[in-house]
Amino acid sequence: MADTLFTNVRILDGSGDALPYSGSVLVSGNRIRAVGRSTAPITPGAATVVDAGGATLMPGMVEAHTHFSWNDAATLSAIQQMPLEEHVLWCAKVARRYLEAGFTSCLGAACAKPRLDVVIRNAIESGQIPGPRYLAASQEITVPGGLGDETLPHLPFPEFSFGVNVNGAEHMRQVVRMFLKYGVDSIKLNLSGDNFVPGAPAHTTWMTDAEVAAAAEEVKMRGKRIIVHARSCASVKQALRHGVRLIYHASFSDEEMLDQLEAVKDEVFVAPGIAILYAMLHEAEPYGITHAQAVAMGYQEEWDAACQTLSRMHKRGIRVLPGGDYGFAFTPHCQNARDLEFFVRHLGMTPMEAIRSATRHGGALMMRGHELGLVREGYLADLLLVDGDPLANLSILRDPRRILAVMKDGRFAKAPATTERRWERAA
Repeated sequence: MADTLFTNVRILDGSGDALPYSGSVLVSGNRIRAVGRSTAPITPGAATVVDAGGATLMPGMVEAHTHFSWNDAATLSAIQQMPLEEHVLWCAKVARRYLEAGFTSCLGAACAKPRLDVVIRNAIESGQIPGPRYLAASQEITVPGGLGDETLPHLPFPEFSFGVNVNGAEHMRQVVRMFLKYGVDSIKLNLSGDNFVPGAPAHTTWMTDAEVAAAAEEVKMRGKRIIVHARSCASVKQALRHGVRLIYHASFSDEEMLDQLEAVKDEVFVAPGIAILYAMLHEAEPYGITHAQAVAMGYQEEWDAACQTLSRMHKRGIRVLPGGDYGFAFTPHCQNARDLEFFVRHLGMTPMEAIRSATRHGGALMMRGHELGLVREGYLADLLLVDGDPLANLSILRDPRRILAVMKDGRFAKAPATTERRWERAA
């Protein structure tokens, strides 16, 4: 790969520790070789020079709760009804969109059919399709009556239910082993209910400790991890009892739960996905859910609880990351950076803290914190060139026109536009 030198950039390094500064960044191969300030410019040598015209250079963002196979439908069953072949093509298209939108890493949070995530991850890693660095998840594992119990017997393959139902610890063990055999990176368990499901609201908890323990034993044996849907307070405590370190939602809390999270704050991650709560309350009417209906379903109660819980988590130093349930009709794909705006507006983060949650903390979430998530010498060259200052206006991170370039692993996934004279070949 040819070397690339970004000059005349405003460097936002993703650490949350340093203010942005003017400088230059040299990429050699797939890593950042040098980071310099404008007072000591880097000599380009034979590198291709990208004159950014003062644009912001920052680490690529990380999405912590990705559903490539959610197909912009308004219901779980509608997602599942897409035929398998078309679903693979859909996922490939969405993966490319995420990368071009500036998400250079994504962690799968469940797929709609058994091997979708594994197939897409493998295709990205082998170079068959463009996409972010990706960690593949299983389908959602649930219990009868819980979130994901969406068996559709009229389909040609009724065993392809939205989630996989288990009954008891040994059945859980069988299902987890099946997904581990397929090659997933993460096993997804739905511990709590969800207001989306009649009869299983968000504050309820559905799995037994024996079922969770069986999954945890199998996953630990193979060096993988469990990720959990856990909106209720009891389900978060259950996850922590079994060593789970990636928790989705965590809307409801008490003092004991917050103390338990704080005790492992250097190990645990919480990705709340609050955008879907807001969307259900205020933006779902075109899809058949009025504000009054959403309130009756429990979304106002959960929104209020989640904002309070997550604000308290942030104050305690618990890592809260962006990501969650994008891919529904009311939470369209590639608007994921909206979470950062919600973090500032509703959780009390500063814009710098919000960006750090998607960069430095995201690198740690991907289990590559030593080489991913910062603009720093020796780190992987996953970079985002942005027209403007995200610290002044986070919404530009979800505007495709403001994403001038995306680099993953030292290669441009979205190259800077030559028509705007933003780059030139070094003499």
